[in-house]
Amino acid sequence: MDRLNVATLNILNLADRWPERLPLLLADMAALQPDLLALQECVFVMQQDRLIGAAGEGRYGIARGWAGRPEYGNSLLVREPLVAEGNLRLDLGLNRAANRVTIALPGGASVLVAVTHLHHLGPDEALRDEQARVLLEWLGTAPPTDAVIVMGDFNADPAEPTSDRMQAAGFRSAYAEANGADPAVTWPSGLQAPAMDTDGRPECLDYIWVRGAVRVAEARLAFDRPAAGDPTLYPSDHFGIAATLDIEPASPGAEH
Repeated sequence: MDRLNVATLNILNLADRWPERLPLLLADMAALQPDLLALQECVFVMQQDRLIGAAGEGRYGIARGWAGRPEYGNSLLVREPLVAEGNLRLDLGLNRAANRVTIALPGGASVLVAVTHLHHLGPDEALRDEQARVLLEWLGTAPPTDAVIVMGDFNADPAEPTSDRMQAAGFRSAYAEANGADPAVTWPSGLQAPAMDTDGRPECLDYIWVRGAVRVAEARLAFDRPAAGDPTLYPSDHFGIAATLDIEPASPGAEH
């Protein structure tokens, strides 16, 4: 059996007090040190993912998938000695994308890991649901693995069709499995900045979805602490999700 500590966070690109937020991101990353960290809204030319990956003692490889423009998108940080193989990107339309890798674990299991960020406008549930359909179809073309982990900002609360579609495809929310329900809120965090997005009600938008030979040992919010002395400053406008997952090699004929 292999134990993986994984996490996901939308880091809010360079907007809304980025220079002040960065030390909070680095401090939380240094403490968390996950095996896998899925980031959304990374600005690659500013090396945001590499800055975050350099916090703490771990050494991280990077698998990127641009979204909307080549210098921006999703990123998966993979802690050594784990190695991501076969990084592929999927265009989901509306300036959204996903990328996926396969990782062989020391205990013999294999895992398919994907990062995504779906369409954000609140009323457009049908567009998100279609993106989820395309994402699931694409994941089904990957070589079989013992487990699948899909992480990211789905911009869909647990009552939306997008969440229903993920569950119908056999995925379980790691947070809900560990705690009985998804968190009430992962956006907004409490960050305050003059130009920040305030369109929408507080809700759960971020997920770690798992399928296959995965047992969820624990799940919690992450990157959720305000700055000391400033309750308006958070690492991002989203909270992250972190989970501890136990993965076992499946019997012959592993699933997607």
